[in-house]
Amino acid sequence: MPEMKDGMGTMLVPGKLVDIGSARIAAGGAVSNTGLALHRLGVPAKLMGKIGDDLFGGAIARVLRDYGQELADGMIVSPGEPTSYTLVVSPPNIDRIFLHCTGANDTFAADDLREEALEGARLFHFGYPPLMRRMYADGGGELAGLLAKAKGRGLTVSLDLAKPDPASPAGEADWRGIFVKALPYVDVFLPSFEEILYMLRRERYDALAAAHGSDLLPFADGPLLRELAEELLALGAAVVALKLGEHGLYLRTTDDAARLAAMGAVTSTAPLESWSGRELLAPCFEVAEAGTTGAGDCTIAGFLAGLLKGLGPEACVGGAVAVGACNVEQADATSGVPSWEAVQARMAAGWRKRGVRLSLPGWREDEQGIWHGPAEKGFRQG
Repeated sequence: MPEMKDGMGTMLVPGKLVDIGSARIAAGGAVSNTGLALHRLGVPAKLMGKIGDDLFGGAIARVLRDYGQELADGMIVSPGEPTSYTLVVSPPNIDRIFLHCTGANDTFAADDLREEALEGARLFHFGYPPLMRRMYADGGGELAGLLAKAKGRGLTVSLDLAKPDPASPAGEADWRGIFVKALPYVDVFLPSFEEILYMLRRERYDALAAAHGSDLLPFADGPLLRELAEELLALGAAVVALKLGEHGLYLRTTDDAARLAAMGAVTSTAPLESWSGRELLAPCFEVAEAGTTGAGDCTIAGFLAGLLKGLGPEACVGGAVAVGACNVEQADATSGVPSWEAVQARMAAGWRKRGVRLSLPGWREDEQGIWHGPAEKGFRQG
């Protein structure tokens, strides 16, 4: 796209023709972005999403088959339903705009999760319930039922969110009430700061947005991050990771040994003692940014890859932001993600981290550039 010197308003003018170059067509969302990123990292993944039998559905199946036939085999084709799609308008130096159709995602329900598809899996990752009507309707009972189904098979369950339009039914839903039902079945909860601030502190979110616009990340200081995460832990999650965009990834974990031990299949390799009562922040790595589409999903893939490999929390948050950084070096959602070994080699070679630009009173930095918060057990201020 051409560089827009005066913002998006100069582009979206009635009757104006803007030369934007060729379109890039790619599968997106948690299934595609997180699943394909795990696949590219070398972690075996099965993809399960609901698509229609329309042109977009066929295109998604073809994209997935290009990565591997097995990745398309788990997709659910629902005849007569439209496939979900999003137009991402992403000019240089301007935040993205999303034009979205939820399509078949609105009818996805717990019964769509085929239990035979869970055979051999260790972790079940589910994304974007605010964009799926059945998941937030009627107080979130369907979402809780879906997650309970995976948890009941002994899998570790992780959950990601999306920020809904405030004026939509999803935006007006009682998300704290939904979390009360769902989070007891969620081992690893990975929302963004803005999403969870909107859902748990709506008045504060609205006041900050009215005064400062859409970029609220500079207000994600240590005390507020801890306050939000500890509420989510109290609602049932074992591990909370809050995505902070260009500021990195914040992690807070329960100190309840029984809850950690109940995290499912990953406990067979994860060093659980090192996960107890932790508070960490991993800053982002320095990169030449080409686009941020899929950055959060790829960061999640890096975190889950580390967890599945039995790594401790420092290595998981470090790997997460490293994978996210690789992602933004390409304009699309996943092609920038290399193998896990390549990511680790780049980190070991002295890949430079960005400085922390959030207020973290009382925190300390370790030799790997990971910041440790006062809520940690045995915390010693440096």
